[in-house]
Amino acid sequence: MTEQTTPPPRPRADGWAFLREAVRDLRTTGAVAPSSRALAQALTAPVRARAPHPIDVLEAGAGTGAVTRVLLPQLPRGARLDVVEANPRFAAGLRDLVAAQHCEDRVTVHRAYVEELATDRRYDVIVSGLPLTNFTPAQVDRIMARYLELLHPGGTLTWFAYLGTRRARALFATRAELHRHAAAERALATHLRSGRTASRTVWANLPPARVWQLHPTAR
Repeated sequence: MTEQTTPPPRPRADGWAFLREAVRDLRTTGAVAPSSRALAQALTAPVRARAPHPIDVLEAGAGTGAVTRVLLPQLPRGARLDVVEANPRFAAGLRDLVAAQHCEDRVTVHRAYVEELATDRRYDVIVSGLPLTNFTPAQVDRIMARYLELLHPGGTLTWFAYLGTRRARALFATRAELHRHAAAERALATHLRSGRTASRTVWANLPPARVWQLHPTAR
């Protein structure tokens, strides 16, 4: 896939709020900064690829809504969007965003961990804002298993991973943290073998990120 070559973005206005929540609880915040528009566009590409057909979309780990803002105008007519966010302050902000866009009839914000989301719906596209290798291997397994359970046959799961994190952790992390990160990467790699994958690098993000798409094989 073609890689982006645009320069890194300026800090987002909501970056300080995001950083404060990351300091409070990395598990409910997930990422280290709001996604840039370039990263949001890359993450939501599978939604645009399915237009104009009505689809069901899940966004997990929506944070301050950086990806949600890009996603909302891309939803085809008749599409449904479930937004999942565990952080209560972020979830409240996302509900305000949905209300401001007057799309409460087709968008629902759930305050929950995605692996605990109670729904009978299956999704054509799942957009994950959770950098999975921030978590323990057991959490990675639970999250990925839930994603694959929630995905329609023929659906697409898309997520991102920051570039350079392994090198940075080698300089500053404890030995236990290095082992946890390596084990989380192995757990994620196991799930990647469940289907066809593609990736691209988005340089216009702080830090730069690689966006992945997984198309699971029929189960």
